[in-house]
Amino acid sequence: MKIEIIQHNRQYEQETINLIVGIQAGEFGLPITAGDQPDLRKVDTFYQQGKGNFWIAVHKGRVAGSIALIDIGNNETALRKMFVHPDYRGKEKGVAQKLMDELFSWCRQQGVQNIYLGTVEQFKASHRFYEKNGFRATDKLHLPVTFPAMPLDTIFYTYTFDK
Repeated sequence: MKIEIIQHNRQYEQETINLIVGIQAGEFGLPITAGDQPDLRKVDTFYQQGKGNFWIAVHKGRVAGSIALIDIGNNETALRKMFVHPDYRGKEKGVAQKLMDELFSWCRQQGVQNIYLGTVEQFKASHRFYEKNGFRATDKLHLPVTFPAMPLDTIFYTYTFDK
């Protein structure tokens, strides 16, 4: 399966929004809409700033997944919008890992020291994926003050790059 990881652009904006909201609300029943996430219509000014960025996985011209970083200062970032379409999930397809590898490569190039993320209880497979990739559970109290916690997030992780 030929999956291409590219930086998000307006050509894929609506399809990316549909993927994300479809998983959040449709698949997991979270009380969230596209209107609750105005950042998805401002990717260039919200995510693609400083050490931040936003990538999508594309297969045959369709969005198969997404991952994003927000620069929160001090060589630290917040991971956001990690979603993979159900048809592209699983280790054998490798879409999530390709997205994470792209993010890690970017962080190394940018000199990022720490990545933080928040997630919800329902995303159990995501928790296992983050942990397999070296993220460690952390208490919300140990997050930097610049971390943009989301109201629904109850579980937090951190990843520290070797110096």
